[in-house]
Amino acid sequence: MKPFLPGLLRSNSPASIFENRFIIAATVTLACVLELLDTSIVNVAVPHMMGSLGATLDEITWVSIGYVVANVIVLPISGFLANQFGRRNYLALSILIFTIASWACGNADSLGELVFWRIVQGLGGGGLIATAQATLYEVFPAKEMATAMSIFGMGIMFGPSLGPTVGGWITDTWSWPWIFYINLPLGAAALLLVLVFVPDSAHRKTVPAVDYLGLILLAVGVGALQLMLERGEKLEWFESTEIIAYTIASILALIAFVIRELEYEHPIVNLRIMQDSQFSAGLLFTFFLGAALFSTVFLFPVYAQTLIGFDAFQTGMIILPSALAAAFAMPIAAKLLARGVPAWGLIATGAAIFLYAMWGHHLFSTESGAADFFWPLILRGLGLGLVFMPLNNLTLARIQPQEIPNASGLYNLTRQLGGSVGIALSATLLVKFEDIKRSALVEHLAHDNAAMAERLNVFTHLFQQKGEAAALATQKAYAVINGQVAKQAMMLAFSDLFMLFGIAIVLMLPLLFWMRTPPRMAQAGDVAH
Repeated sequence: MKPFLPGLLRSNSPASIFENRFIIAATVTLACVLELLDTSIVNVAVPHMMGSLGATLDEITWVSIGYVVANVIVLPISGFLANQFGRRNYLALSILIFTIASWACGNADSLGELVFWRIVQGLGGGGLIATAQATLYEVFPAKEMATAMSIFGMGIMFGPSLGPTVGGWITDTWSWPWIFYINLPLGAAALLLVLVFVPDSAHRKTVPAVDYLGLILLAVGVGALQLMLERGEKLEWFESTEIIAYTIASILALIAFVIRELEYEHPIVNLRIMQDSQFSAGLLFTFFLGAALFSTVFLFPVYAQTLIGFDAFQTGMIILPSALAAAFAMPIAAKLLARGVPAWGLIATGAAIFLYAMWGHHLFSTESGAADFFWPLILRGLGLGLVFMPLNNLTLARIQPQEIPNASGLYNLTRQLGGSVGIALSATLLVKFEDIKRSALVEHLAHDNAAMAERLNVFTHLFQQKGEAAALATQKAYAVINGQVAKQAMMLAFSDLFMLFGIAIVLMLPLLFWMRTPPRMAQAGDVAH
């Protein structure tokens, strides 16, 4: 397939590509930020959408679910699509579909129309991250790969954190359709830059026969898995026939998909690259990294808005420095790698900082404020920033250049699924931990407990002073104490969950023993462009 608007395209010569490499990095990172921003930007506008479209809360969740499911279906096949259509064409087409669908989402008059266009938007944006990463691996010389991945990593870390802040401000200032209209000028700019600067892959290799059966099995397997994770907690998991159906469909389709891809001559996703132990260990590590990243982004706003009373915009502004810290950490990691600091050392340091940050989160209380949140959130961003980029490079260090698009799709899919599992697990464990903590607290509220009796008397007296009868005053006093117990139980549940994700990342460090091959930019004998 020939490139779109060939008259606009710059020379594809190595010298021209090298000269424009930082413009290319900024271009593909902008496209990634747009895609990731739309993953979280919608959540703060949900109440406005419900009122405008006449939808229930359960119905409106499909606006987010449809987008995410479409994303995860496209992610693993993005390498195949880039090979078939050409990388520049595929990037341009993806951005075009994403931008047109954004306009259609803003103009939607019904819930069904909005959900449909969100799915189209997800299909357009799903391949941007993996294709962008593969582009950078080919465009940048080996000695500058750390710098390229730090630019890319800034977008990956910044996009999800920026969503609630930007979405809250846009929704309050204008109206919910503008959270989609904001994509139009940015999408148009990204499209133009891709057409002008982004080169096609020198390793492009089309396949003579498309693996349609593999594609169908992948779509069913990954789609059903994502639906299970998105709706499981709400439907009480395996007490729901819907969740059981998603689980069975996912397991059967994914087993059949793996068998098909390993046996078929031209697989749509080459799973054979997972025979490389370094790549497989990296996938496992990035699964837990995705869980830690997305779960802590999910948990902190719930804590801040439920127990502290912040609104969405305030919460977003509190989280923003953490994203900035992650962005700041990545170029530092790049410079350290370029100077010979081992990638595994940076990952271990980042994991230790993240654990310390989660200990700071563990110490939060119902009385904590913005000043208490600042340093733990800054350290969280620094820790994840130091882990993200070196892990990315170590994971792909032994993958052949022609397999980078395929490997990038699998890598980013794994991180996305890790995030989905982490969020689903967080939502479920939050309820279970809260019940456990509540039971433990209630044990200390017996009538013969002096502190309990004193507090009950104080509240009863206060209600009596307001004119309540003795019986009603006592009943209201019990209700107040019950509310305080529930609040403290929830706080303790949040504390344990924060600590759990900090420990989980540290427990992944032994995987580094299988990941000792240095990343490409540090390998002796690599030749720059």
